[in-house]
Amino acid sequence: MELDMHTRRKLSTSVAKRYRGAGKKGKGRILEEFVASTGYNRDYAAHLLSNWGRAHYLSSGKEELRLVAGREPRRTAGKHAGGRPRTYDEAAIGSLRAIWEFLGYPCGKLLSPMIGCMIDSLARDPEFGIADTLRDRLLCISAATIDRHLKADRKKLELSGRSLTKAGGMLKNQIPIRTFYSWDERKPGYFEADTVSHCGATPAGEFCQTLTYTDVYSGWTEVRALRNKANRWVKMETIGIREMLPFALLGIDSDNGGEFINQQLYEWCTQNNIEFTRGRPYRKNDNCFVEQKNGDVVRKTVGYFRYDTDEECHLLEAIYRQLCPLRNYWFPTIKICGKTRLENGRYRKQYEKPLTPYQRLLDSPDISDTVKLELQRRRELTDPVALKRQLDRNVTLLLQTHYRKIHQAPR
Repeated sequence: MELDMHTRRKLSTSVAKRYRGAGKKGKGRILEEFVASTGYNRDYAAHLLSNWGRAHYLSSGKEELRLVAGREPRRTAGKHAGGRPRTYDEAAIGSLRAIWEFLGYPCGKLLSPMIGCMIDSLARDPEFGIADTLRDRLLCISAATIDRHLKADRKKLELSGRSLTKAGGMLKNQIPIRTFYSWDERKPGYFEADTVSHCGATPAGEFCQTLTYTDVYSGWTEVRALRNKANRWVKMETIGIREMLPFALLGIDSDNGGEFINQQLYEWCTQNNIEFTRGRPYRKNDNCFVEQKNGDVVRKTVGYFRYDTDEECHLLEAIYRQLCPLRNYWFPTIKICGKTRLENGRYRKQYEKPLTPYQRLLDSPDISDTVKLELQRRRELTDPVALKRQLDRNVTLLLQTHYRKIHQAPR
């Protein structure tokens, strides 16, 4: 059985005296027993037993420091136990925790830039208690510091939903399969499309759907609520997304579901010079960009419950009206920018710094100055704190409606 650190320290105290008083052969036997008990490296164990409990003196300028190996540090009740002074007190950590919960429990690498771009709106809200001195400290806080202070608060419940994609029987010969990215990923406007089923635990009957479009280059995501998977609703919402996008829709890549592989959407894409491709059957990674948004954007917001009434569908629409600008203008994402093959055959991935889809579009040379000015105008009209509060109210209302429906349903 592996010994804990406290037991190892007690064992080192008792063995060190015997070790230093023994002869050469005796030290060898004691060292073997000590290594077998503690699992230490033999050289480290010999060094430890030779110096355990001995005092060493170091001179530092005019002072002389006395260091004793193996002695427990003195701790005074109510005082910090040495080291660097604390930069973030309990009030600062409390404000950080409140911001973290309010913004949906992001990791430190995402929360740090989110605080940087939202600090004005967060500071105006009295709930977070951000004074001027705390504001400066929150702007300087690192991702590692955030993760360290919030480690005890991280409790996640991983859930998985159902896949209800049914293959479209038509047009497979006309719509080409994309097995690799022939599109120029550095150019905005090429979207991956998918649907999310809100069927709960029972896929029978009719229930609401969410249509998700994600730009491969920037991560710009648009989600829309559908009453069902009928072709007309998918086409209608796709047209609406194209009209509302601040930049051009150049291509659509979908899975093999019948809601996409149909005559209506295919003819519309052809008439509007939109490149239409599909992934391979049973290869989810062909649509990896939109698949990750299904979980991170849709499921994380509205959950895995069954929504099948008109009232729930309207509430989903209201939720997505706040969710889309919040995600696109204010919530940063991390994007992979390369892979290096190591000698052992594995790959090491390189990632870009966290940026919002809005920032990536502003940095793109393929976006015109007119479109960039329009993006800036739209962003200035949004308040992230107000959007998040309205989003939370609509999500709460959706859950209340769902629970009321369950309790009123006949058994």
